[in-house]
This record gives sequence, structure tokens and C-alpha cells, in this order.
Amino acid sequence: MKRLIVTGAALAAVMAAAPASAQRARITPYIDASQVVAADLNGGDVLTYSTIGAGIDASVQSRRVEVQVSYRYEHRFDYQNKLNNDHTHSGLATVKAKVAPGFSIEAGGIATRTRSDIRGDVQTSNVGNFSNSAQVFSGYIGPNVATHLGPMFVNGAYRFGYTKVEAPGQTGVAPGQPRLDNYDDSKVHVATASVGVKSGTVLPVGITASGAYTREDAGQLDQRFEGKYGRGDVVLPVAQGLAVAGGVGYEQIKITQRDPLRDTAGNPVVDGAGRFKTDPNSPRRIAYDLDGVFWDAGVIWRPSRRTFLEARVGRRYGSMSYTGSLSYQASPGSGIQIGVYDTVQTFGQQLNGQLATLPTALASTTDPFGNQFSGCVYGTTGAAAGGCMNGVFASAATSAYRARGVTAVAVAGRGGTRFGIGGGWARRDFIAPAGGTAFTTNGTSDTSIYAQLFASTDVGPNGALQGSILGSYYNSDIPGNDGIYGWGANTAYTHRFGRLGATLSAGVFGFEREGQSSASAQALLGLRYGF
Repeated sequence: MKRLIVTGAALAAVMAAAPASAQRARITPYIDASQVVAADLNGGDVLTYSTIGAGIDASVQSRRVEVQVSYRYEHRFDYQNKLNNDHTHSGLATVKAKVAPGFSIEAGGIATRTRSDIRGDVQTSNVGNFSNSAQVFSGYIGPNVATHLGPMFVNGAYRFGYTKVEAPGQTGVAPGQPRLDNYDDSKVHVATASVGVKSGTVLPVGITASGAYTREDAGQLDQRFEGKYGRGDVVLPVAQGLAVAGGVGYEQIKITQRDPLRDTAGNPVVDGAGRFKTDPNSPRRIAYDLDGVFWDAGVIWRPSRRTFLEARVGRRYGSMSYTGSLSYQASPGSGIQIGVYDTVQTFGQQLNGQLATLPTALASTTDPFGNQFSGCVYGTTGAAAGGCMNGVFASAATSAYRARGVTAVAVAGRGGTRFGIGGGWARRDFIAPAGGTAFTTNGTSDTSIYAQLFASTDVGPNGALQGSILGSYYNSDIPGNDGIYGWGANTAYTHRFGRLGATLSAGVFGFEREGQSSASAQALLGLRYGF
């Protein structure tokens, strides 16, 4: 499948070569079968169906290679009631390979489901007939260089990313609301470079010069994103582990696209997948054209090897901007990560960027209801707690946007027991060409608030008990939209009989908004055989 080629070749090559030099390697392909029951608690039908799946769990840890892959394909067989979605892909892969001193290659990929329309239903489970949900595939690959020239450090990186979203079914958006476009695909190239000296080597202050170039071409309306910037930064130590920092730069961002083809009534013409058709005679419209200076200043605090804090405030994109990060490793298996971000980007860019920040050692979860890769992802070490994908998957937006938000993840583990908690807030201010006779997202915004809790523990030598609770809120200022709450909880017990494992899981999921609510109780009994 060409949409998985971005990372497939790299993953296969690395995993084929890695076990020979690996200190730890585990590669387990498997097949499974399940029986699923979903009961509509609002007085609807009881849906029963069977599934057959196949997948692979793999982990390679060595001096030079770190790989973690978890992927599963599921096909569903209905009985009386027709299933809207008869198959799903679910998986996450991260790879880091040190090819030579100072030279490495990184790759990653994800297959999961995303909300299609920010105004539509909330699908907190992939069981049964879900709406406002589309299959998404995304991956990236690229080299990194980190070396020294005398007292100077020199860093460089390139990343190619690809994102594909399949056409959604029904979204649950009320009739009469403006039609939004459906995301198709995008290809993005990102190149970065920096050079500088650390404080105390040549000068009392540290100096860094850096730059970046981004180019993205999207399938929808021939959209093009081109951004480039250069900046200089100075770091001045003021006390043990404490420094003040400041930077100034110059950037150019230009986003353009063509118009949708319109019918005689002025409405956009859509294809069989519900996507706007591009008007081949349309000139290229400018959605965003930024050209100017930006700056920021703040503090860097590193009191120990286990704690790092950076907070900055400045002016960028025509208004004040706030960014920062905090990481704290309480123990080898426990830690906290918090990030505050502000950037102009797109759905494809943000998804690729989030993937690149995930750790290569991820906590294994038994979530047969299939939402473990579209929410918070937890690491197994305190030094890399994980990250949350909820803000990205709020909806697969086709327009570019200014993304601002905060995300936080904390993990704790001791022996066979692990806990994880994550949450955050995200806001997207959309950027699109203004004018014309049809609705435009330009100037509109949406907000997401989310929280998630995960826990697992070993039960005897062959059993494991896991559970999760999640909640979310989505709102958009598009006229006629009401905020919507999503919630869910599930638990699963797995018992292993050698290569065969049996899982019993139960959960309840739903959403609420003004004038509408939905709730579903779900249960699953499954068997998995690992080779």
C-alpha cells in the first residue's frame, strides 16, 4: 500500500539489520479473532459482529538502533445489521538508527482514525457503526547530522513526510450548516540547520545561528505552503543551572491555493469522496502572506540532569507568542513532560511533527476498542514520558491554521504496575482565502480540551489488567455549531496460555451536545496467537 511506503521501507531495512547487533530484540507476529457486542443505551439496536485480525509487535533496543512497532489490521464480519466500516488499520512505529558517528536516520509512522469535522460527532471508540471518523495514515523519514568544527557545534536535519486521510462517512453535522472540505493527502519537506558555540567556550555567552525551510503540497485545491526563517539566539548564564535567553529572526510564510469548482448556484462541486473539485482555470489565491521580524526572550533552568525548564515570551505572527517546555524524571520509570506551542502550520505538518517527538519505548496497551493511538501515548521511561495526539486529531482540517496550545503527560511505573495521565488544550485559528460566494473558514477558530487516564498491572505470572478513562470537549465558532462532549471508559483482562492469549474487555462510551446524546455499552471476547 503506497500510503505506508514513507516508513515501510526504512522500518523493514532497519529491523532486518538490527537483531544481529541488538542487545534486546522481540518480534512477534500474531493473528487474532474476537466476538463483539455493542448495545445502544439510548434505546437503539444491539449490534453483534465478529473480527479477524493480524498484526505485529516488535521492539529492538541496541547501542545503535531503537525500534518499536505495533500494527494491526482488522476485518469485520456483520450478521444482520450492516457495518459502515468493515476494516481498520491501527498502528504506530518509531525508529532511530545511528548510522555513523554524528549521523543518524529517524523514521516513524501511524495508522489510526481521526475526526473528520470539528462540528460533528465524537467517536471515542472504534466499535460498531461510528460516524465522523476517517482512516488516516502518516509517516516521515529523514537524516540528522550533529558534529563539531573546533569549538562550534553544527547540526542539520531533513524530513520528508506524507499524510493520507480516507474519505469519511456521515459526520453527524446538522443539515443546513456550511459544507467543509474533506482532507485528502499532503507531502511535506522540512530542512533545518544550526551552528553556534556554547557559553564559556569562546565567549561568556552562548551564540546560535539557525534556519529552516518548509514546503508542503496538499492534494486539496492545489494548496501550497512555503515557509523559511533565519534567527540568532544568545544564552547568558546568570547562576548555577540558570540562564536568560533571547533571540531575533526574520521569516517569510506564504500559503496559496486555487478555488473550488462551482455549480450554477455558486456551490462547490464535490467528487464521489465529498472533496471539493479544483477549478483548473482559477488563479492561485493567497491565503497567508507573512514577511517580517520576530523575537522572543525567556529563561532556561536546568538544576540537574533530570530537570529542564524553558519558557519564552515574544512577538510573532502579528501578536504576542508564548512557548515553553518542562521535563522532569522522578525515577527511571516515572516522569513528566509539558509543552507550550505556537506555530503556523497544517494538519499534515502538525501530525508529522507530533510523530517525530514520540519516544521509541512505548507502553504496551490492551485496548481492543481501538483508540490507543489517537489519544495520549505513554512512554516506558521517566526520561521520555510520551505525548498526546488529541489536539491534532480534533479534525482533519484542510485549511492551514495558527496552532496554539499546551499538552502534558505524566507516567509512573514500578514492577508490573504502570500509570499514565495526559491532557491539554488546543486552539486553531484558520487561514484561508477570503471573499467569493461560498463559505470560507478564514477567521474562524476551534478549541479542544482533553484528558485521559491509563493504568495497568500484572495479575499473577500470566495475567494483566488494564483500564482507561477519557474525556474531551470540542467547539467551533462556525455559525450554528454547538460544543460537544465526548467520554468513555473501558477495562480489559488478558490471560496468557503460552503463545495463546485470551482477552475479555468491557466499556461504555458516548457524547453529548445540546439536543442530542449518545451512549453505548460494549463488550469483547478475543483470542490471540503469537508466532
